[in-house]
Amino acid sequence: MKKAVLALAVVATASASAAFAQDLPPKFAIDITAQEITDVLKNAPPKVDQMLKVVDIGKYNLGVGVIYRGKTVERPAGAAPAGGGRANPNRVACGPDTAPAGAKLSPPGLISHDAELETYQIISGEGTLVTGGTIFHGSRSAPDSEVTKILNGPSCSGQAFGDFVSREVHVGDVVIIPPGVAHGWTGIKDHVTYLSVRPDPDHVLPAGYVNPTIVADEKKK
Repeated sequence: MKKAVLALAVVATASASAAFAQDLPPKFAIDITAQEITDVLKNAPPKVDQMLKVVDIGKYNLGVGVIYRGKTVERPAGAAPAGGGRANPNRVACGPDTAPAGAKLSPPGLISHDAELETYQIISGEGTLVTGGTIFHGSRSAPDSEVTKILNGPSCSGQAFGDFVSREVHVGDVVIIPPGVAHGWTGIKDHVTYLSVRPDPDHVLPAGYVNPTIVADEKKK
């Protein structure tokens, strides 16, 4: 992570819960400091998204997350996902059952979010970000999963076919991923770390959420 302070301020205009009920944002800024981001990354399991804060700004919530991805293990585009062939009895399918014959296939492991826009800002490392296409034989995120309840709202994950794009991203690059657009990583030689800004118009994310590591840091002050 660069030495420059990566402080994200959600600037808005209203404050009490009564104002929230009127779809008015708070009258204060919410900071996320570089030190808080660093501490969260130190305490996070590898390859796991971490929501930093979710703020109710009236008409929608706004979440900010940080994600570290380690080196990718490349698999052929037509290969079955890792983890064995045992079926999950609780799996809820999403997307078409199969890809059209001869269709171009993405790498495995893409995800799309039903209603959530994401804006990625790369803060360290580099890799190849794949976006677009249609996920087939996908799996819905469970209603009680962290993905659905804290990170991204209802989502569909799997492999995609069709019109997807691969691009290399580097420190400082920004990518906007609209709702419903599949996305995932490949070609990470060492790591990539990025911030993800997540508007939540359906208020599915937990307003007022603060990452436990940030809460613990605050208690130490």
